[in-house]
Amino acid sequence: MAHLLGAESLHLEYPTRVIFDDVTIGVDEGQRIGVVGRNGDGKSTLMRLLSGRINPDQGRVTRRGGITLGMLDQADDLPDEITVSEAIVGDRPEYEWAGDPRVRDVIAGLVGGIPWDATLGALSGGQRRRVGLAALLVGDWDIIFLDEPTNHLDVEGISWLAEHLKRRWATNAGGLMVVTHDRWFLDEVCTDTWEVHDRIIEPFEGGYAAYILQRVERDRSAAASESKRQNLMRKELAWLGRGAPARSTKPKFRIDAANELIANEPPPRDKVSLASMAMQRLGKDVVDLEGVSVSYPDSTTGDVKKVLTDVTWRIAPGERTGILGVNGAGKSTLLSLVAGSLAPTSGKVKRGKTIKVATLTQQLGELEEIWDDRVSEVLGRQKSSYVAGGKEMTPSQLLERVGFASAQLSTRVRELSGGQKRRLQLLLIILDEPNVLILDEPTNDLDTDMLAAIEDLLDSYPGTLLVVSHDRYLLERVTDQQYAVLDGGMRHLPRGVDEYLELRAKQQKRDAAPASSSKGPVKTPKLSGAELRNSQKEFAAAERKLAKMNAQIAELHSKMAVYDQSDYTGLGTISSEIQGLEAQIATLETRWLELEELLN
Repeated sequence: MAHLLGAESLHLEYPTRVIFDDVTIGVDEGQRIGVVGRNGDGKSTLMRLLSGRINPDQGRVTRRGGITLGMLDQADDLPDEITVSEAIVGDRPEYEWAGDPRVRDVIAGLVGGIPWDATLGALSGGQRRRVGLAALLVGDWDIIFLDEPTNHLDVEGISWLAEHLKRRWATNAGGLMVVTHDRWFLDEVCTDTWEVHDRIIEPFEGGYAAYILQRVERDRSAAASESKRQNLMRKELAWLGRGAPARSTKPKFRIDAANELIANEPPPRDKVSLASMAMQRLGKDVVDLEGVSVSYPDSTTGDVKKVLTDVTWRIAPGERTGILGVNGAGKSTLLSLVAGSLAPTSGKVKRGKTIKVATLTQQLGELEEIWDDRVSEVLGRQKSSYVAGGKEMTPSQLLERVGFASAQLSTRVRELSGGQKRRLQLLLIILDEPNVLILDEPTNDLDTDMLAAIEDLLDSYPGTLLVVSHDRYLLERVTDQQYAVLDGGMRHLPRGVDEYLELRAKQQKRDAAPASSSKGPVKTPKLSGAELRNSQKEFAAAERKLAKMNAQIAELHSKMAVYDQSDYTGLGTISSEIQGLEAQIATLETRWLELEELLN
């Protein structure tokens, strides 16, 4: 295969640490490379080095003459005053871009719900991100770099992007490098995986499943101190080897070697034991929705907006269910009925006498009361021991199980990274021992290793688990069945996410209005009544919070510019504060995007 670009003897360091040391790596024609590793280890920095956005302290980056490279960075440098159409197609005549199949496909796949003539300054951060991705993909590039492209995309958008990238170039042409925590996407698209860790880049053949196999093989010879990490990866491999959805018909790693490694590995969950424990904790009754409907009056027209219609759902003890649906379909309404925070317009909700519901939201509101406490102080207020996976464990041991080091026990909650806050938030909810747990987009700010650790923890949770997530891998991994909220009803999906995507494609074809390329994508229906007022209030509050946090980041950058550059500890503290705020902004923008789409 022809060489596209490469790096030779790269060395890069910042005042507080070395990022890369003597790294040599290359990208060839036909390679589709997924970049994985812990948050902060240098994945995005690697892409900026190879693209020429930043220069190494030592070594060099070379490109084959004449190749073109396009990159989606995490930074947003699009001008506020231009329109969506100008950002994507520029000043090309309509007959020209409308006649280009690639442009039409990208517009339909990424910006179908965004007003075509809106200025970028009027869009949410997530919408701007999708416009930026669309603007990149309509171009003709020899190699494309994508940094977290699946952020702000739902299951359909992620599926579309995977298909687009697979058919974009011929088999042995073009090059792709992608940083993402979406493991289904990695396995679906990538031919190679690079793991960034400990100042180096370690290449593996194949996508995510193949990477896990090779990593387990590597870890078999590791020292005893690596045993916990090794065991967790073996469990992950056992899941992949048992025919995870979308993999069983096209294995991407050596089956014999995988079977040998997982021969004695039990299934991820002991369903019989968990069901028995759930019955003891919950009894026979959890929550039953019987003929439930929810509607809101439209304050403008007086019409009634129906969200859910005649839904019947009997939730069993120990049930593990994933919920799929587009934004605004009624997923949150459905879960609010289960949690008891919303009463139905008609029908009945019967709740078991012993149920205790807890919800992991997309925000971090549960941590605000302990913002200035140290992690050790927070854990000290918990019970002395808990049972997880049949073993008695202390809160500190459970914290270690989800990736915290003992040194972080003395850290204040507000000083944790976005991913650490997210893990602590989930752990505190589990330590409160609810018997019905609702997870609303739980994967924000977590890298692939931490996602595996969270899934391992959830495997031993003995209650009823309800999950809403755009992360297809997590949804299939921690739940035993999936349902879709479609057309105001609830539909079982025996074939999981694949069946959901088929149903959505049929729904869109049925509901599609005649398209007008000059007017751009069609707007979604507006909300009404109490739902509209609540969404408007939340949207305004999110907007104020984002403005405040962006101002704080600007102040910290100004502070860093005049700070004593020899004070590495002080610079590191400021840098950590900036990273923490950026993580909070990313989480809040996800919710802002959902609200913006609903209000449109």
